[in-house]
Amino acid sequence: MQVGDILRKKTARVATVRMNETVAIAAQLMRSSNISALVVKDVVRTEGNTPVGMFTERDVVRAIAQHGAAGANMRVSQFVSVQQLVSCNSTDTIEHIRHLMNKHHIRHVPVIDNYSLIGVVSMRDISAAFDEEATGSATVFAA
Repeated sequence: MQVGDILRKKTARVATVRMNETVAIAAQLMRSSNISALVVKDVVRTEGNTPVGMFTERDVVRAIAQHGAAGANMRVSQFVSVQQLVSCNSTDTIEHIRHLMNKHHIRHVPVIDNYSLIGVVSMRDISAAFDEEATGSATVFAA
């Protein structure tokens, strides 16, 4: 099974946040969408609307734990390492993505085809896909 197979069963919407937004705004976006990670985009660089990282619930906790209440007003960019974006494309196998997630200790991977963000796969998506392959039953993936 390939990543594209998972994306075809998910809603097309990808939740994003800009690097210059605050941790509080990012947390509100995650809460309102009932998700635990956002793709971080850099809309200032000359490349334009470029995915540069992921911002997760863990990053919110880290901001508050390290900086107290002031962490909520800090910028997302202060907690995202742009050198460490781990991504995949829609033709990658779920085995490869599971390996990437385990190797990098991450739970969400943006899917980029032809330099465009087309989706995000989560560890839950990968687990459900493996279950589907094992049982032969179709699973509808959450957003």
